[in-house]
Amino acid sequence: MPENGILASKPSKMTYEEASVIPYGIMMAMKLLGKVNIQKGQKVLIVGASGGIGSAAVQLAKHHFGAEVTGVCGTQRVAFVKNLGADKVIDYELEDFTKNGETYDLIFDILGKGSFSTYKTSLNQNGTYLSASFKTKKILQMLLTSVTGQKKVVCALVSPAKEDLLFIKELVEEGKIKSIIDKSFSLEQTAEAHRYVESRRKQGDVVITPLTPSLL
Repeated sequence: MPENGILASKPSKMTYEEASVIPYGIMMAMKLLGKVNIQKGQKVLIVGASGGIGSAAVQLAKHHFGAEVTGVCGTQRVAFVKNLGADKVIDYELEDFTKNGETYDLIFDILGKGSFSTYKTSLNQNGTYLSASFKTKKILQMLLTSVTGQKKVVCALVSPAKEDLLFIKELVEEGKIKSIIDKSFSLEQTAEAHRYVESRRKQGDVVITPLTPSLL
């Protein structure tokens, strides 16, 4: 085990399977959302709301920050994102949110496939575009918008710490964060698990268990 590994005891309300899928997505979402100043009641749009980081961001924005949350995802995952607590879910296969006239205080782009120029009209006057994945162009936009204009671009690299994991444990114990496991596979079924994930049919997390669930 690495000497600099981050460890915390398992939340008492969770099984080991449920706890295993919590850390990465939640910590990344929490650290990234911490780079912007979300206020209770603000409108937050999360693009890529059904993925690991996106589903965590939906829960944090809604249940921890108290924002009004809209998630963007594909048709098959609309119900999944709604179940996370999103106030509204936009199916990108049926609707282009940049053309519906709605504006938001924060647009959180998980995969970074969008752009500030595309989403700018969907931001409120002092809105922020937060990108979890970015290249040089977005960094330059961040530097430019930091000194000009009211709408901002924020790009950030994050490094989770032990206190973050402990805080997440508190959120779990308070019922503000939950795990949603789609399927569990035994270690012998690892190849099958990979095929299932690559099929893009999963709704939630996929878990590999060292033993069959009945023996855990």
